[in-house]
Amino acid sequence: MTQQELYSWPWVEAQVGQTIEVWNGGAGRSTRRGQGLPQYSPEQQRNREKAYDEGLQAVEHELRRAPRTKAARIRTQERIVAAFGRFSASALDIQGDAVTLLTEDFLPVGTQLARWARGFDAGLSMPDIIQACRNAWTACGLQPLLGEGVALTPAILGYSLLYPYSDNYLDREDLSAEAKLRFSERFRGRLRGEGLAAQDDREAALWALVELIEGQYPRADFPQVFDCLLAIHRAQEESIAQVGSGCGDVGLLRMSCAKGGTSVLADACLARGRLSGQESGFSFEWGVLLQLGDDLQDVREDLRRGSVTLFSRAAAMGVPLDGLTVQLLNFSDQVAARMDELPHGTGTLKGLLRMSWRSLIVRAVADSHEFFTPGFLVEAERSSPFGFEFLRSRNRRLAGRQGLYAALFEAFLEARDGDDGNLPMPGRLKVSCLEPLAG
Repeated sequence: MTQQELYSWPWVEAQVGQTIEVWNGGAGRSTRRGQGLPQYSPEQQRNREKAYDEGLQAVEHELRRAPRTKAARIRTQERIVAAFGRFSASALDIQGDAVTLLTEDFLPVGTQLARWARGFDAGLSMPDIIQACRNAWTACGLQPLLGEGVALTPAILGYSLLYPYSDNYLDREDLSAEAKLRFSERFRGRLRGEGLAAQDDREAALWALVELIEGQYPRADFPQVFDCLLAIHRAQEESIAQVGSGCGDVGLLRMSCAKGGTSVLADACLARGRLSGQESGFSFEWGVLLQLGDDLQDVREDLRRGSVTLFSRAAAMGVPLDGLTVQLLNFSDQVAARMDELPHGTGTLKGLLRMSWRSLIVRAVADSHEFFTPGFLVEAERSSPFGFEFLRSRNRRLAGRQGLYAALFEAFLEARDGDDGNLPMPGRLKVSCLEPLAG
């Protein structure tokens, strides 16, 4: 691929086809010890569960202090970060440079984004901001793999905040298809650079976020950036058809690949502006991996909503998810192998990413245990640092204590001097766009 080649939809379809070949190559292969998955004895799991609880208790203790001054709140932040470092070392076997990478690079990205988002739109909820943070962490994880330093840039900020406004609107069950198509058509026009005046608060927010991207990457100089944005927009439109879709497994897989692949491809373009063929191929496959991992995590909710994915369709038919999950683990190994071929990025970062992919899959198995055979659960649990029942019980405990999440979130919104770097000011736009809009 040359720098002049754009990510047209035929390019996306060709990449989807190549990715499906990789996916199909992982069918039927074992993921047992020979494949390199970690193994934990029951005693090792108990020790890590104790460290988990100690870490959670330390955070709760800090939050109960309710510091009143800025200096005290910043000291609380420091103690919570230190507790996280201890938890990472003792419960997750993350050491040294990896802990530093998490606490000094990725955590500040999240806090910067959260503070900026609250200044931009006081109506954004904590889940909306966390959704945006997840995307920003992916984009910032790509930066070192592309030879860049980890930093929250205006373009990454703008792209990460687009989707609490657009995706969540398009996913709403109470809106007509006509209303969604109307909104989607106008959003596509703005992504193309058309001078459309915003018709409501939601559009005003989206248009301002697109301006952040345009400010860092002028359209004439960085056409790949805007081609990526149009590609993920089209993939999102086509994925709406998954709700109640009558297409077969191949069609479902193609839609998931297009949506996930173009999403992280856009992250990569926004991380640097231009990509090589090797970089775009890896980014696309990483996006597919994250999308399929999310589909596994969301299988219970998708069944409730009637949203059809490879995993929810198999579960609805009573087919155990063992085989698809083995295939997903094998696919993650293939994506990791492509990552290892990239010339940039430290071994520490690559190891951390590889671990996070496996952890996402194994935790999804623990949460959706009713969709797996007993033998598969026994084998998968050995690859988890925590017992599956422990994970489920702690998830239930935390789900009932949303106040803790909210207090922790608010504790990290206190800015230190200079923390927000070179980001533009959020401006005077104060919108509450996530309430239902007319039409």
